[in-house]
Order: sequence, then C-alpha cells, then structure tokens
Amino acid sequence: MAEHQAPTRQGGFVTAQFVVVVGLSLLFFTMMANVIVFMYGRGVVRAALEEGVRAASPAAATSVICQREADETMRSLLGGSMGREIRIECEIRGGEVHALASGRFRGWLPGMPDWRFTQQATAVKEQLP
Repeated sequence: MAEHQAPTRQGGFVTAQFVVVVGLSLLFFTMMANVIVFMYGRGVVRAALEEGVRAASPAAATSVICQREADETMRSLLGGSMGREIRIECEIRGGEVHALASGRFRGWLPGMPDWRFTQQATAVKEQLP
C-alpha cells in the first residue's frame, strides 16, 4: 500500500525581498509616468506657442490675440496645477510674432527633480500691400 503523508500546512507569506521589489517597481512606474506627463506638458506648451503666433500673424492681428490664443490652448489642454507655473508672453517686433514660454513642472515625489524650461515660437507677420 502507498504511504500517505499528512498534508503540510504551508500558508502564503511575503518575504522582505518581495516587498522591496514591488515597492521599487511601483516607484519606477511612478517616475516613468511622471516623465510621460512632463513630455505631454511640453507638447502642450509648444502647441500653445504655435497657436498664438499663428493667430497673430495676419496683418490686422495684435499681440493680444497671440496671448489670448496661447492662454486658451493652455487652459484647454493643460488646466490645473501643472499649467499654473507656465508664463507665456507675446510680442510683435521686426515683422515677426514672437511667443516665449517659461516655467516648470513639479516632480511628483520628494527627491524627483522639477523640470524647468523655456520655449519659443516665431511666425512671420503678414504685411499690408
């Protein structure tokens, strides 16, 4: 007859190494998500600048139109706390429309660096014949 062994009682347990690995994986995932959000924010700022200079390039348009369009694009695509620290300035000089953005995106975790940046866009201003 076959020998029967009593069932062993092996309950599940989590080792300290597993907890550390899961914690580091979540930290890495959060950092990668933060970088992706930074990249999205950078694209939004670029789009806002380009929309602003495009709107102000017709001959009759002013720098106020550039500012309004850039601000509206920022509000539409990057509202909330992330867009609060971005400053956009528009001006028309030398036959060109210039838009300059500067600011920073804050890191999500302590110790994660903020991303400070300056971006600009330029368009040729149409001239009346």
